[in-house]
Amino acid sequence: MSHWSLRVILPAVFVLMAWALPAPAQEKNTGKEKPDLSAPEKVFEELWGVFHQRYAFFKLRGVDWKKQYEAHRPRVNAKTNDEELFKILSELLAPLKDGHVTLAIKGKGKEKKKEKKEYCPEEPADFEREFPSRKLQKKFWNMVAGTLKAAGFSEPKELADIFGYCRNKSFGYLRIAEMEGPGKKALARALDRILGDLQDTRGIIIDIRDNPGGTDDFVYRVISRFADKKRVGHYKKTKKGPGEDDFSEMKTRYLEPGGEVRYKGYLMLLTHDASYSAADVFAMLMADLPQATLIGDHTNGIFSDMLEKKLSNGWKYSLSHQRYYSSARVCYEGKGIPVDVEIRNTRADLDKGADPMVLKALELLSRRL
Repeated sequence: MSHWSLRVILPAVFVLMAWALPAPAQEKNTGKEKPDLSAPEKVFEELWGVFHQRYAFFKLRGVDWKKQYEAHRPRVNAKTNDEELFKILSELLAPLKDGHVTLAIKGKGKEKKKEKKEYCPEEPADFEREFPSRKLQKKFWNMVAGTLKAAGFSEPKELADIFGYCRNKSFGYLRIAEMEGPGKKALARALDRILGDLQDTRGIIIDIRDNPGGTDDFVYRVISRFADKKRVGHYKKTKKGPGEDDFSEMKTRYLEPGGEVRYKGYLMLLTHDASYSAADVFAMLMADLPQATLIGDHTNGIFSDMLEKKLSNGWKYSLSHQRYYSSARVCYEGKGIPVDVEIRNTRADLDKGADPMVLKALELLSRRL
């Protein structure tokens, strides 16, 4: 359930009634209802039809999908080339502004790099606008490391390619760069070591800023180490048809204490709007733990797994087809998980040489000594 990372930005004649009301293409038989369609027209109908059936958030995103059809379908005909078709489909998807909606051309042969195209209608997060380059983001994380060092924290240790952790006498710090990567056994070993090294601290700062997401399974395996009891983790239902309420029955996933080494101290979770997807889920579950405080800015708010599909011309695409709900049955899609203490990182933090989120977390933890 990783967030689509877009770091590098990117007529045949029909009777009049054909435009009056778009006929939804069937997901399993897409493009076969009209044998006279040209290849570009078939691709358009396939993409529009599957979104019509399975996309879960037209109302939330404020998009009239049938009007999108009426606006863009007349632009496609037998003479539409690939470049034009990709542009039209991108403009069809653009109003969704959803980070789990993607369209991609893989590219083939010697021209693979030239032909490869990727599109995602997501708008940049505030954090990405504030720190738009890798150079600035590197300076940001160096600032975080400097803030920890000034507070007496040890040199950070890296583990399993996604964890970075350190500690001072009283507190620990754990950065989770992604919510996927190591297998179950490797993840368990990593968490045993990290929590073993931090076991005698009074609290841990968990940092999920600038996190593209991953899987629910990873999220639950990590948070089970901090769970105090069995409780509802989240609810989820899946879009099955074209109606606004055409969803499967709600499914419930429970969070339970687990793992060989567990941690019972205070937790300070650092988040912002570049905490995506499975990082959204992580924050949602963490917010229910009585010992946890969320600091920073709301998470991004794209929870659904990415339903991945392939068009008849080989292009790939994905969409959000599920609605996630908190244990209180609140859907935070498009809004993100709110925090307890609001703080935003700005470029001015680099000039000051200190991370205000880490400083606030240390202040709150010190009050609990």
